Amino acid sequence: MFRKLRFVILFVLSIATNICSQSQLPADLDKYIEQVLKEFQVPGVSVAVIKDGETLLTKGYGTKELGKNDPVDENTLFGIASNSKAFTATALAILVDRGILEWDKPVVNYIPWFQLSDHYITRETTVRDLLVHRIGLDLGAGDLLWWPESEFSREDIVKRLKYLPFSSGFRSQYAYDNVLYIVAGVLIKEVTGFSWEDFVEKEIFQKLGMNRSKLRFADLLNSGNVSGTHAVINGKIRKVAPFLKDNANPAAGINSTASDLAKWMRVQMDSGRVSSSERLFSPKTTEQLWGLVTPIPVRNPVKELAPLKSNFRGYALGFGLRDYRGLKMVSHSGALPGYYSLVTMIPDLKIGVAVLTNAETGEVFSSITNYIVDYLINAPKKDWLEAYKIVKQRGESNTSNFLAKLESERNKTSVPSLPLSGYAGVFTDDWYGDIVIELTGDKLIMKFSKTKVLAGELEHWQYNTFVVRWYDPELRADAFVNFHLTPSGKIDFVKMEAVSPDTDFSFDFHHLTLKPKK
Repeated sequence: MFRKLRFVILFVLSIATNICSQSQLPADLDKYIEQVLKEFQVPGVSVAVIKDGETLLTKGYGTKELGKNDPVDENTLFGIASNSKAFTATALAILVDRGILEWDKPVVNYIPWFQLSDHYITRETTVRDLLVHRIGLDLGAGDLLWWPESEFSREDIVKRLKYLPFSSGFRSQYAYDNVLYIVAGVLIKEVTGFSWEDFVEKEIFQKLGMNRSKLRFADLLNSGNVSGTHAVINGKIRKVAPFLKDNANPAAGINSTASDLAKWMRVQMDSGRVSSSERLFSPKTTEQLWGLVTPIPVRNPVKELAPLKSNFRGYALGFGLRDYRGLKMVSHSGALPGYYSLVTMIPDLKIGVAVLTNAETGEVFSSITNYIVDYLINAPKKDWLEAYKIVKQRGESNTSNFLAKLESERNKTSVPSLPLSGYAGVFTDDWYGDIVIELTGDKLIMKFSKTKVLAGELEHWQYNTFVVRWYDPELRADAFVNFHLTPSGKIDFVKMEAVSPDTDFSFDFHHLTLKPKK
């Protein structure tokens, strides 16, 4: 989810003291969005804007696929990735409203077989804890169980959490995770008998009239009007394969449109009201969904993005929170291969903006969102396009310098301690399972047993460290493979870590401890 995009970017936006009363959008908005797409090499976006319960805009820009003329429109489907988390949280809130769940009751009351690596934390983890990134797991821990596409089922993933180590104290700090949202999806099935997909379809999509939105990737095959997926690889924008596995849907699986997300934001900002006679959830549920639970450390933005300075940040139930000039902002971003999205709401002003993109460039949704909101609230004019252009260029330069430093410090004259055959074998990790390193001719090949795309050649780096170069260039996740030896010269264990700081955190290689399988 998630390339160089820690959801915690929680981007938001300048707000002026005097609130604008006009209901129209900037006259040059279309031109501005076209400039943003061109600058950041993104084929297309779809945008929704609401204010005071009225839809100001649902519109597509650019094309669904690079090099083709099929235009994006307001009904084009995009993967919204981690924006799916808010739907999972809302589904649980509906069950709380009905008395089927309680936020602060232990998960084991509803899933007796739920188990973590610490008995106390297992017993004390509540329904609320599943949604707020605070139980003590490290950032992205366990994501290799589903990312990239794996053969583990949703239930398999939940059962393997009992082997996943903790990195901090229970409820002591924020660390974004996906796997506990998968648990939340299983919880819905346990207490209702309906899969997460069927429950969200019936209780949210149908009631809100989100008729284009999809909960299963297989549903896209006959949907028509689906955006392609793109990313920059080796400096050039190109098509990439979409993520098509359903095991992590409660964390990242929804595909939606600008038109449907306008309906979603409108109901969220009207305390669950669907119509004069129907509610999705009770008004008190809004307080739960948007009430800060886990604080996030506040860091000053870089100078180019100074208007984004905040006094607090935090995570609620499926939504991120921050302030700006005394106003509360509720937002979440999402990232999957070829899709980036941002949904932002300012409840006190009844403003909502959703931006869906078909390439992996967060600067696009940030530039567009900030520009629209600034206009609606009469904020001081800010050249967000130029600001994000500078920040992006600096980030790329920093990465290049980091990789160059790694290369310069490498001892190219060193040799492995063992013959290549000594590094081959079957290795296993408690929470992931088996990984095979085999000697084929004069090459070592690494293969992950449950993630077929994770296969590549080991290239000697220095001493007993190799780099695995994945065969699939779309992964952009080459990793160091460091063999630790016993005094007798046998493999004791193997550790991995991503080479580039830009590697998506969901490639959590560093959480693996691979030991020779007996």
